[in-house]
Amino acid sequence: MNKVILITGAARGIGRDIAETLAKNPDNIIIANYNKSEEQAKEMQLKLKKENINIEIIKADVSKRDEVKKMIEEVLNKYKKIDVLINNAGISQYKLFNDITDDDWDNIININLKSAFIVSQEVVRNMIQNKSGCIINISSIWGVIGASMEVAYSTSKAGVIGLTKSLAKELGPSNIRVNAIAPGIIDTGMNARFSEDEINSIKEEIPLEKIGKTADVTRCVQWLINDEYTTGQVISINGGWDI
Repeated sequence: MNKVILITGAARGIGRDIAETLAKNPDNIIIANYNKSEEQAKEMQLKLKKENINIEIIKADVSKRDEVKKMIEEVLNKYKKIDVLINNAGISQYKLFNDITDDDWDNIININLKSAFIVSQEVVRNMIQNKSGCIINISSIWGVIGASMEVAYSTSKAGVIGLTKSLAKELGPSNIRVNAIAPGIIDTGMNARFSEDEINSIKEEIPLEKIGKTADVTRCVQWLINDEYTTGQVISINGGWDI
């Protein structure tokens, strides 16, 4: 039976790899959300279409309730259900704590944490009716151990972990599983600020002596979708960096 899967922030990086990989399963119906990355979203859709793989792309600022409601209503009107929600939308910032402005803080919290709250809340209503669902929240290693000069980002990702654990307890009786993935450093545009020397220094701190690939996270997503007895967990995909 077809699974309807909604992925937020799916035009780039980890979200894009998740969308492209899951779309290759003909039993999946993929709705890839984007906001500012329209060009990348359309390019991904066209690329997959050339491979005879169809996905839907849908624009919405997932930190805004009205746009999320419109997006979810559009999906449910067409497919009647959402089986899997992957809250992936996120931004980062590298800044001294004393230089963080109120706007900086609000922007990161809204996009990284509030969006997961809003989208989950709008989707969960349908999942509860169906007595079935899977929510996967993309957190970060910094949400687990914190990062210097990334206080706002670390706080937002720690909040995602709190949301995950609490929601797993509340939704378990409705047969809805809620888990988080906390990637370490992954080879995406988000880490473009690091020089080659800095990347090599990071590798030296990681037991596996390499940075991760988006596919490493996607494989975990695939497992969590198919699993039936894992909930409330934070799975660290980081090469052992936090040991």
